[in-house]
Parts: sequence; structure tokens; C-alpha cells
Amino acid sequence: MKNFVIVAFAGIISGVVATTQVAGPLLAQESARNTNVYEQLDLFGDIFERIRAQYVEEVDEADLIEAAIDGMLTSLDPHSSYLSPDDAAQMRVQTRGEFGGLGIEVTQEEGFVKVVSPIDGTPADEAGIEAGDFITHVDGESVLGLTLDSAVELMRGPVGSEIVITVVREGEAEPFDVSIIRDTIKLTAVRTRTQGDTVILRVTTFNDQTMPNLEAGLNEQIEEVGGFDAINGIVLDLRNNPGGLLTQAIKVSDAFLEKGEIVSTRGRAAEDGERFNATAGDLAQGKPIVVLINGGSASASEIVAGALQDHRRAIVVGTKSFGKGSVQTVMPLRGDGAMRLTTARYYTPSGRSIQALGVSPDIVVEQPRSRPNETEEEDEAAARSRSEADLRGRLNNDSLSEDEVRQIEADRAKAEAAAALREEDYQLAYAIDILKGLSAMNPGD
Repeated sequence: MKNFVIVAFAGIISGVVATTQVAGPLLAQESARNTNVYEQLDLFGDIFERIRAQYVEEVDEADLIEAAIDGMLTSLDPHSSYLSPDDAAQMRVQTRGEFGGLGIEVTQEEGFVKVVSPIDGTPADEAGIEAGDFITHVDGESVLGLTLDSAVELMRGPVGSEIVITVVREGEAEPFDVSIIRDTIKLTAVRTRTQGDTVILRVTTFNDQTMPNLEAGLNEQIEEVGGFDAINGIVLDLRNNPGGLLTQAIKVSDAFLEKGEIVSTRGRAAEDGERFNATAGDLAQGKPIVVLINGGSASASEIVAGALQDHRRAIVVGTKSFGKGSVQTVMPLRGDGAMRLTTARYYTPSGRSIQALGVSPDIVVEQPRSRPNETEEEDEAAARSRSEADLRGRLNNDSLSEDEVRQIEADRAKAEAAAALREEDYQLAYAIDILKGLSAMNPGD
């Protein structure tokens, strides 16, 4: 017994010594690092005082400190920033779905402001601003070298006032100016309609109204057509959707999944990670789904597209999404300001990160640029073409009843409507064609 106690005791002593030997250098390193941090903070204090005392003009100390804080945050990544009390209040209003401005979601790239996406029905959208455009000047003033928040501040102004932005667009030889009238932006989170036998759910943003709007809109469309048996599927249109609230992205994904992981987040520390799983219940009652995405689909919209794609619940069509796979946490600060800080990356159910890569569609479909002359030429060609039915004295078709003729004419009208949609929105028409094909293969569904 004595031997056991001694051996055990000796083991404890040697463990303590070993720990001390290892911990010593670690403590010294930590102490040196803390000393260096305090020296840098002293340097900041020295610079601050010299600016106050010696700068050519009198400065506002509060503005200086805010600029220093914002510079510290924006040096981390394009999505971390300081929000002044006014900016923080504006952000809270935006998540409720109404705010003043142009109606564009922007980020910063190579010193310029890059449009992530214009928001449907806003002044920027109606002026022809496109995802991927670079804004180089605002009212003739260059945005090069400005922080993103400062550039955005230039674009703000009273409702009804005019702003001229200079745009650089891929495929255009020269920059060009776009005049926009600022307006109150009222976001309709989800617009719904039925096209032929397909329900279209156009989700423009993820705010507090997204899931309620989506559920109400889908139910309304289903009721109008006479039930789920009357449709062949759903198109979930997430094009130019810049994202929004993570909670709403999870709810929309959950609406179409019966089980399984929706998304996971992983922060700096392992214990900070979270997993979000679907609950039973499918809002679409098993009907096929096509998700539409493009380069303006970012953040929350990528979570939805990635989750439905990984679970093979939907076919993803369009072009590669934006690739914002990080999570920002808004932390209130004293004085009513706030800090937007990137705290985690998010991962799709298969464990892939979308950061800087985006969601790749299952079927790549580009949206052709409109060519005005082409439509005129096609109209002329259609006017010149004639068929047997146009010939005077042609024989009647005696093999079909009147009801069958009416059915053929109705089907032809649907086909012509689909052709017209193809001219207006090729990607959406392609998505609808996929659902038609799936319906033809599974007529009993």
C-alpha cells in the first residue's frame, strides 16, 4: 500500500514539474504578447492626442474614434463594420422591410463598390442596375479608397432627390452614368403567381416577413388553382436575393424538408458551432421544386439553395451564386451604436463551405441579354410564315371531336405563353420546362 501511495505521489510530483516546465514559456509568451498590445494601445493614444493638438483644423474626437473603430473592423473582412447609432437604427428598420434609398445590396471589391443585387421593383432595379456592376463615382465623386459604409453614406439622401452613379459593367467598353431618384424602399419579401401549371415563389429578401409571406402566398395560389393535384411543381426564385436573416433562411428550408440538417455554423471555438435541423412537414406536399439562382443570390439564399440541393429536394438551375458563406453577428454597443462582426462560417448539409465558391447549379442556364432588333426580325418572320390552316379551301380535320379540338387549342395557347415567357425570362421558362418534363415522366404524382 505504501509503495502504491509513493508511486502515485511521485507521479503527481513529476506531473506538476512537467506542467511547470511547459507552462513557463507559455506564460512568458502570453505576458510578452500582452505587453506588446498595451504598447500598441499607448501608441494609438499618442497619435490620437497629436491629431487633436496639431492637425491643421479642429477635429471632432468622437468622429475620430468611430473612424478608428470602423477601420479596425473593416480590416478584418468586407462584412465586418461599425454601425453608428443612425446606421444601427436604419439596419433594424431594414429587417422589418421598409427603408429609404436606391434599393441595391452592395459589397466592396478592389476598392470599388460592387453591386451584389438590385432589389425587385426599386429605383435601382428600374434604372437597369445589374448584379456584378461596379459603382466608381457617386455624383461625380470617386468612391475609390472609401470604406463601404462611407460609400453607402454618399448614396443616401432625401426621398425624391436625384443621384447620378457611374457604373462599370462587364461587356461595356466604357463607364456610363445612371440617374436614379431616391425613394422609400418597401420590400415585398415574397411575390407569388401561377404560370401555367407551375407556382412561382419569388423570394426577394430574407426579413421578418419572408416565411409568413411565402406560406400565405403558396396557400393562396394552391387554393386558386383547386389544390395541389392541379400543379406540376414549384419554382423557388432566389435570383438577385442578397440574403438577410439566418433564422428566415432556416425556416424557408425547413418548409420543404421533412428531416435532416439544414445548415451548420462553425466559429473560432469548437463549442461555438451550431447545427440546425429540419422538422417534419413539407409545405409543397412532395411536389417537385426547381430553385433559381444567379450571381446576385447571396448569403441566406445560398443556405436555402444549398440545403435543398444537398437533400436532393430540388433541382438548382441558373448560374453560380455570389459565395458569401459567413455569418455576421450584430452586437449592440454603448451609445446606441452596434458592431457587425463575422463570427462563423456556415456549411451546407454535406459539409461544404460556400465561402468564395458559391452554390453551383445542377443545370447551368445563362440569362441571354435582350437584343431589340432580334424581336422585330422574329415578328416579321412570323408574319411571313403560313400553315395549312391559313389556306383558302383547305380540308377540315374530321378525326377530332369539338372537345378534342378545344383541348388542343388550349394546350397550344399554353405552349405559346411558355414561348413568350422564354423571350421575357429564359431562366424561369427553363425551370418551368423542367417541371413539365418531370410531370410527364410521373403522370400519377
